[in-house]
Amino acid sequence: MGSVQAPSSSAETKSFTKVLALFGELRGRGSSPDNFTLPVVLKSIGRLRNVTEGEKLHGYAVKAGLKFDSYVCNSLMGMYAALGKMEITHKLFDETPERDVVSWNGLISSYAGHGSFDDAITVFKRMSKESNLKPDESTIVSTLSACSALKNLEVGEGIHSYVVVTEFEMSVKIGNALVDMFCKCGCLDKARALFERSPVKDVVLWTAMMNGYVQFNRFDEALELFRCMQTDGNRPDNFVLVSLLKGCAQTGALEQGKWIHGYIDENRVTVDRVVGTALVDMYAKCGCIESALEVFYETKERDTASWTSLIYGLTMNGMSGRAMDLYYEMESVGVRLDDITFVAVLTACNHCGFVEEGRRVFYSMTKVHKIQPKAEHYSCLIDLLSRAGLLEEAEEVIDEMRNESDESLVPLYCSLLSAARNYGHLELAERVAEKLEKVEVSDSSAHTMLASVYASANKWEDVTSVRRKMKDLGITKFPGCSSVEIDGIQIELQ
Repeated sequence: MGSVQAPSSSAETKSFTKVLALFGELRGRGSSPDNFTLPVVLKSIGRLRNVTEGEKLHGYAVKAGLKFDSYVCNSLMGMYAALGKMEITHKLFDETPERDVVSWNGLISSYAGHGSFDDAITVFKRMSKESNLKPDESTIVSTLSACSALKNLEVGEGIHSYVVVTEFEMSVKIGNALVDMFCKCGCLDKARALFERSPVKDVVLWTAMMNGYVQFNRFDEALELFRCMQTDGNRPDNFVLVSLLKGCAQTGALEQGKWIHGYIDENRVTVDRVVGTALVDMYAKCGCIESALEVFYETKERDTASWTSLIYGLTMNGMSGRAMDLYYEMESVGVRLDDITFVAVLTACNHCGFVEEGRRVFYSMTKVHKIQPKAEHYSCLIDLLSRAGLLEEAEEVIDEMRNESDESLVPLYCSLLSAARNYGHLELAERVAEKLEKVEVSDSSAHTMLASVYASANKWEDVTSVRRKMKDLGITKFPGCSSVEIDGIQIELQ
């Protein structure tokens, strides 16, 4: 049981298919498979995602009186988890009279493998309360993976304490999982202490520690660790390089990014689609758009993320026209477009005021590619229309998606209110303000903006009315501030 896996190759698929064929022959000869045969077949069915055969074999196990055999039951749970049927998996677990550590581990790892991290932690807690069984390496690693995903430091620290107090063997897998958990939860110093104490530092451990530094903007320490990794005789894999390139992109560290690119070339690292995308993104975000284009067209494997990164990069570097050309090229070569691609393309339309193109792109996204628009897509379109002075059309777009209890509409209405202020459209501003009231806005910006609209129209009584309402609702306008660092001292200016 565990993470959901499909066959990784055609050879593996043939192997699992052969298992089913042999099982069919066995049954055809009148032989009865036992509790050692069934688990092998159940695993094959799960990996092949064959629901029909799985249900048949489950029925056979019940008729043969093997349903409550722990080996068979655990295998049935594993099969249903692989088929994505977690309700049945959990039901089988609850019906099992004698649960061993494998049963508990199977349910925890299956939930974690399906992204149901809260459920995984709930089962772990239930194991502690309902059984006398002690967690093993698999229990600890699976639960820590859930803690990492949820940034659940409380449970993660509890597991760490258990490992220390019980003098549980600190295996490589447990050490790696603990470092990753502390990194994801932002406890980088604790993670580094564990990292330094680890007797075996594999690539997974180095990657987890570097990812933590990059995630929390401690990029210099990530680079220092990268150099230590090479000194230690460990060859970084593509995951390490991608993590560092992301750090360069986030911080605008162009020279370091070039150095990593040089390392990739010197060591003949294969520039696959993931590394290629990371290089394109790094160069684009550091303002070297020509280098980004060069890497993009030199990369043999280009996926949706590669194209999208370059479209974003061109737009952010003031080259929205070229971004649109790339979008049309992307369509012509048949690359799959996703929702993130359309955010990038609509942003390009917005930046250069391409209203007609923006309308066409939005139509193509919803009608041709059947992608459900999200708040980001609507925001781009509304901003584009508002900048062009098409305020009524922008209002219609919001009204079409309107849910008066939906707080996600607030920034869209605020954007329209800002445009109404800029264009002196008092009537629209008042309509938008009424709509904002229906979603019970507690943010000061919308009310302040409305007061500004009234002030521009010299309607001072209305300005006073808005401010009085803000006071009655307990809404406060916080003064803006900025900060500057002088000689290592952070000074805040208001």
